[in-house]
Amino acid sequence: MRISMVSEHASPLAPPPPGSVDSGGQNVHVAALSRALADLGHTVTVYTRRDDAALPTRVALCKGVDVVHLTAGPPRRIPKDELLPYMGVLAEELAASWRYDPPDVVHSHFWMSGIAALEGARLLPEHQRPAVAHTFHALGAVKRRHQGASDTSPAERADLEPRVGQQADAVIATCDDEVDELRALGVPSHRIEIAPCGVDPDEFDTVGTAERRGSRHRLLSVGRIVPRKGMDLAIRALPLLRELGFDDVELEIVGSGDVVDGRDAEVDRLGELARELGVADRVHLRGQVGRDRMPALLRSADAVICTPWYEPFGIVPLESMACGTPVIAAEVGGLRDSVIDGITGLHVPPHDALAIAEAAARMLGDEPFRRALGTAGRGRVEARYTWAGVARQTESIYQRLLARERQQPGQLLEMAQ
Repeated sequence: MRISMVSEHASPLAPPPPGSVDSGGQNVHVAALSRALADLGHTVTVYTRRDDAALPTRVALCKGVDVVHLTAGPPRRIPKDELLPYMGVLAEELAASWRYDPPDVVHSHFWMSGIAALEGARLLPEHQRPAVAHTFHALGAVKRRHQGASDTSPAERADLEPRVGQQADAVIATCDDEVDELRALGVPSHRIEIAPCGVDPDEFDTVGTAERRGSRHRLLSVGRIVPRKGMDLAIRALPLLRELGFDDVELEIVGSGDVVDGRDAEVDRLGELARELGVADRVHLRGQVGRDRMPALLRSADAVICTPWYEPFGIVPLESMACGTPVIAAEVGGLRDSVIDGITGLHVPPHDALAIAEAAARMLGDEPFRRALGTAGRGRVEARYTWAGVARQTESIYQRLLARERQQPGQLLEMAQ
């Protein structure tokens, strides 16, 4: 099968460290899924927007996977929320490439990639139009619900994103919670499929060195440092843990936030909160950590705290479980699927620092229980969340898509002009 991936802002080349701005999970997802599909014998071309004039047009990611840089807007890094005006040009570039190198199926990632892919398909003669599958990775409706006025998405997203879902031949959700959200957007149930995110069980493994701790116990929180990730809750849990009898606990926070005029406001806020609560000596804001160092860091922790306000899926919990480290997860979004309460980790209500402290105390105070959670987490990853398994699920979706009648794509971009 000839597969075209479209990932307008998240290139699979050299995925950035965890917690990077405008990138991270989607970069990893597109790169890993493409490699795994190539391992199944497919040929994959990933199209992304050129954000550096020096980038070559085509780069081999691995055997069977090429990355193609298309010029759509200035060849420099532009925040993803400002890319919508360039999707028409990206669609034309896609159509031009597909005319002489036609794919069997197109798989777009993120709502703006969906616009470009559907518009690119519409520009082709009917007999050349490929099937279009789409993965949202995040939904604007959910983002607005939780962030309100702080949502920086362009206003057009509210109208265009549902139309991407309604016009795609298949929409691939990553968890059960997303299926309900897609139905609410008007996506027909018979066109919704499910294939989760994955993890490389060889890269993230229980075997290997662990970073040295500075305290008896270590908790870890990883991700982009923005308010919606709930990292302040982990800090608030530390003095509560002290009241529960666990004082020798350090908290490592990995990632970065939005830097404006040389200042990272959320990192500063977390540091100030730690000082106010008297735990600044036990909270370490590590900044970005290279991917090659993450397995050792994950293995060093007693538990990973992942308590966002919302989460479409979340790759960090999978990486943690793959390393045998249990997860304390907010009971939201895809975390309800990946982390099984009492089996691979513990669920806590969102926005509840006391529940986080109580869950951590339960794990820290019962080593056999903690080890059992870690063992079960590794088993769950091997059974359900390897990229090889996700690729086989995705391959089946493509095959079903090609076997049924496809939609005729309508025009999407007139609202963005």
